[in-house]
Amino acid sequence: MAGHSQFKNIMFRKGAQDAKRAKLFSKLGREITVAAKSGLPEPDKNPRLRAAILAARKENMPRDNIDRAIKRSQGGDADNYEEVRYEGFGPGGTAIIVEALTDNRNRTAAELRSNFTKHGGNMGATGSVAHMFARVGQVLYPLDVAGEEAVLEAALEAGAEDVASTEDGHEIVTGAESLGEVRDALEAKFGPAQSAKLVWKPGNTVTVGEDDAQTLLKLLDILDDNDDVQQVFANYDIPESVMEKFG
Repeated sequence: MAGHSQFKNIMFRKGAQDAKRAKLFSKLGREITVAAKSGLPEPDKNPRLRAAILAARKENMPRDNIDRAIKRSQGGDADNYEEVRYEGFGPGGTAIIVEALTDNRNRTAAELRSNFTKHGGNMGATGSVAHMFARVGQVLYPLDVAGEEAVLEAALEAGAEDVASTEDGHEIVTGAESLGEVRDALEAKFGPAQSAKLVWKPGNTVTVGEDDAQTLLKLLDILDDNDDVQQVFANYDIPESVMEKFG
């Protein structure tokens, strides 16, 4: 069960560069607003909101920003965002899933389709690549929260499906329906998780060569940079020898 991370090179996320911080906070705030609007505006009674706030805190989003995002959900003039999943193919035969929160799905679809086309890919219909992934829960803890064996034992007792402990930390994988239960059990033992959310886990990864890898990373970066996009998942694996050439 324990071993190398199952999610290496799967989810391409924005870095913590200061230049992108405002955009990142905007995306996090949008998710908090939608989460609060979809249920109660209280984290302890709304699992999605609790996860959104955890993600915001992980990125050092100011408390005032979080509070404003929650308050926006309760206002009559709050924007109505729609959750949309887009799917497509990238360079090297890779499969890509894009999760977005948008107030204009036609605009978002057109922008993403253009991004795919300009970078050696093509956007497909809903379901065109989702069958290559599994929807699972993912709980992350820093490495120093506990030893590998302690985390493994606690995770299995809580009902987790898999555990991977690497130098990057502990990654616990759960069934989609049991994410909340597993998260709560682990937090009772180890304290708040770094992250607890649903992700798309590929059944298999595709090894990408140097030429395709460079184009693929550009595509993923551009997709992730879109204001409406919340998360991007792909089933690629870039060998370390190739990554080293990118510096």
